[in-house]
Amino acid sequence: MNNFTNSISTGFNSFMGFLPTLLGAIALVVLAWIIAIAVRKGSQKGLKAVGFNRLLTKWGLTNTNEQAASTIDSISNVLYYLVWLIFIPGILSMLGLNAIASPITNMFDSVLSFIPNLFAAAVILAFGIFIGRFVKNLVYNLLITLNIDKWIAKMTSSEEVTDSATPSVSQKMTIAKVLANVVYIIILVPIITVALETLNIESISEPIIMVLNQVLAAIPNVIVAVILIGVGIVLAKFVGDLISGLLLGTGINKLNKYLKTPGSMMPSVDLAKVIGQIIQVVLVVFFVVEALNVLNLEVLNTIGTAVIAYLPLVLSALIILGIGLIGGTLLGNFITQTTGSRMSGNVIKYILIVMAVFMGLDQLKFATSIVNYAFLLILGGLSVAFALSFGIGGRDFAKRQLEKVETKVEKEQKE
Repeated sequence: MNNFTNSISTGFNSFMGFLPTLLGAIALVVLAWIIAIAVRKGSQKGLKAVGFNRLLTKWGLTNTNEQAASTIDSISNVLYYLVWLIFIPGILSMLGLNAIASPITNMFDSVLSFIPNLFAAAVILAFGIFIGRFVKNLVYNLLITLNIDKWIAKMTSSEEVTDSATPSVSQKMTIAKVLANVVYIIILVPIITVALETLNIESISEPIIMVLNQVLAAIPNVIVAVILIGVGIVLAKFVGDLISGLLLGTGINKLNKYLKTPGSMMPSVDLAKVIGQIIQVVLVVFFVVEALNVLNLEVLNTIGTAVIAYLPLVLSALIILGIGLIGGTLLGNFITQTTGSRMSGNVIKYILIVMAVFMGLDQLKFATSIVNYAFLLILGGLSVAFALSFGIGGRDFAKRQLEKVETKVEKEQKE
């Protein structure tokens, strides 16, 4: 009986000793609940009072006022649970549950120590965005004032740019927008690098900073490459137009009459313009390859070298094809005029053109063996077809011709 009484007394004394701690924990829970409710209600009313819902819609984060109100409610709920998270370590510590409270306390210590870095990074990033937008708008307005799009259109277009032919403002300022955005990115990249370094999260910031540094180091080469391409386009247009004008003055377009079959309705080709455009393309290719070399990218350098090495083959193939086209047309017209047979002229013309096509493909090293075999098969097929048609259908004609030759030979012998 005494043991039972002692157990009850000991338990009661323990409970009475723990009761202040329990009441303190309950009081802390009630206080946390009151503060969390107050923070949630206050944040909801405060954000709506300052018009935060309209700002969310204006910034494009929400589409309707209902979505904005739902977003504000979500923010308030986050603050509500954040208050509870702040009080939970104290409540657990008061109950003697330090093993559970310690990780939460350490987490909050890490978060609170990280907040200054996060705030500093946000300030740096906001300042960089402000400066970048300011410079972007300055460059954009300056380029609009200089009317850079009209000048570029004049330099890259063969037709005169008139006010009536100018596009709308949204389309006209494309070059200005592109250049302004490039300046904005150039300013923003180092700002982002500094902001990431401020966070002091090496596992996240170091790879990103490395990539941004590589981008920043490549920007000068990219600018030089773009300038080279721009200069190449302008220079190619100038040289192409100059050569087209010189060729036009020499009367090269008169060769069109040799490229057309008599009675054909085929439109004339502006040979001077075609040659000028070919020269433009070749010059632009040279400048593009040089721009790729400036970028110091091995893959692009290899591609550029291969293009330059292949370019003479393309030009020689075009020359062969042009000679075949001109020669075939001239010879076809000559045979048509001398024999009066348009079919014979067309046959000779297209035979020469086909031969020129196969020679051009062979010059391009385009499946050389297949092209050669195909040409030989076509030529052999035509020869066999001609031999069979002459042997079967022209047997009587050949007999008469041979008799005429034999009669003529015998007559000459008698004389």
